Amino acid sequence: MSRSAYPDLRSIPARAGIGLRPPHYEGVLESLPKVGWLEVHNENYFGAGGPPLYYLEQVRSRYPLSLHGVGLSLGSTDEINVRHLEKLKGLIARFEPGLISEHLCWSAMGGRYLNDLLPLPYTEEALAHVVARISRVQDYLGRQILIENLSSYLEYAQSTMPEWEFLVEVARRSGCEILLDVNNTYVSAKNHGFDAYSYLARIPGDLVQEIHLAGFSVNRFVSHGNGCGEILIDTHSKPVAEEVWRLYGWTVDRIGRKPTLIEWDSELPHLDVLLNEANRAERILEANHALAA
Repeated sequence: MSRSAYPDLRSIPARAGIGLRPPHYEGVLESLPKVGWLEVHNENYFGAGGPPLYYLEQVRSRYPLSLHGVGLSLGSTDEINVRHLEKLKGLIARFEPGLISEHLCWSAMGGRYLNDLLPLPYTEEALAHVVARISRVQDYLGRQILIENLSSYLEYAQSTMPEWEFLVEVARRSGCEILLDVNNTYVSAKNHGFDAYSYLARIPGDLVQEIHLAGFSVNRFVSHGNGCGEILIDTHSKPVAEEVWRLYGWTVDRIGRKPTLIEWDSELPHLDVLLNEANRAERILEANHALAA
């Protein structure tokens, strides 16, 4: 495959990047901010042409690019959507991303797609199922992919292993690697009552190739007979919480510098706000580099 279409920006540096969304296209191209890389959602660029692909070509000529999927439904029992894979493979050939990632979830059943990323039961049966599907995807694409841990709001009574063990085994058995979402870990830990630091301590650093950070919302409710409660929702609509920044700093100290993305998908702020979040992540990465030196 020819690599002449773009500058040699295929590798994602161990720096902070931002998720690129349409309202920020022109601002990024006009200001060319000093972020390490950009990430986009695959499915927004599956069309045959139009402004999204035009702008993606422009930014790709200036920045390393990562492709992040939300619709492949790797944990589903439905057949893998081959048309989806064809479109993704076309994007990969056209834009030469440094990383390609998807979620450890299911989001389709009986041909119907749900507007959510749903967790799996953490069992040997589910593990074998997901490993086989990831292997098929990687074989088709001719590329390794990264798998991201979810924010979740329910757990299955049938699970026989903790989520962190399931995630690590998926990576080891399929040959994929991990996109470690620190915010998702925090959200799930609060919702299910486990320790986020203990979870992250069990993820081998050599399997992690990317980190995500984002903001969450708090939903408070009245539970009949049990008083008031709250649940954290991974809305990607706010700045990264201070607790998540602390967890991120601890994670970087443990596993070293990794490409780190700031995700912000709803209630989008001005580009400067997003860049300030990326700058904070960059300072944490630089501090780790200074200590390592």
